[in-house]
Amino acid sequence: MRLKDQIITERLPKHVAVIMDGNGRWAKRQGAERIFGHQHGVKAVRDTTEAAAELGIQFLTLYAFSTENWNRPRAEVDALMELLIHTIHAETATLNKNNIRLLAIGDLHSLPGNCYEQLQEAIRETSTNTRMTLVLALSYSSKWEITAAVKRIAIEVRDGMLKPEDIREDLISGYLTTAGIPDPELLIRTSGEHRISNFLLWQIAYAELYFTDKLWPEFGKDDLYAALVDYQQRERRFGMVSEQLK
Repeated sequence: MRLKDQIITERLPKHVAVIMDGNGRWAKRQGAERIFGHQHGVKAVRDTTEAAAELGIQFLTLYAFSTENWNRPRAEVDALMELLIHTIHAETATLNKNNIRLLAIGDLHSLPGNCYEQLQEAIRETSTNTRMTLVLALSYSSKWEITAAVKRIAIEVRDGMLKPEDIREDLISGYLTTAGIPDPELLIRTSGEHRISNFLLWQIAYAELYFTDKLWPEFGKDDLYAALVDYQQRERRFGMVSEQLK
């Protein structure tokens, strides 16, 4: 039986998040520069997005560029920004054709001006699409996000707009960049690394974690299906015992 046929559509996660890792190592294996791996990673983004939408997943979040990635060599960062601009421009029509809405989270104002403008234009052009929401995490880190949320809450407490007793989990969630987006039920990381890398730390408190040795440019639809089949074989207890779920 094909992997896709093993997926129970009624038990799909609403939100899948992916740490796309391994572009540079994949390029090195080809004897090429790191940007060659990033370029080939675009196909994996396209395939994963198409597969998720076809299955009926409502939200797909891709960790595209972290705040720490700004510390990479300038030539690589510049090439990544150019690739991002080109990809967003080239894929906007495809997103509209497939009824997919684009959103972005992170410190977006730290992006180069032309990159920020192209991103905002694509977000506007796809804003009425309803089939699936594709979220790009750009210049994002969870520590940055939580710190920014704490600052906003502290200012509102200082100004009398909030009381300390008003601060609850749901309120904090509303101050994060993912406000209005359900927490991921499944987090996938490629390349064989077993760490979270400062990604959605608040939001993945109860997410199922799936690690694969595949480098991101090698990740295809069947790899997404394999992750979903594995996810559906797990028992999600949220602190309860099995008997309570039954």
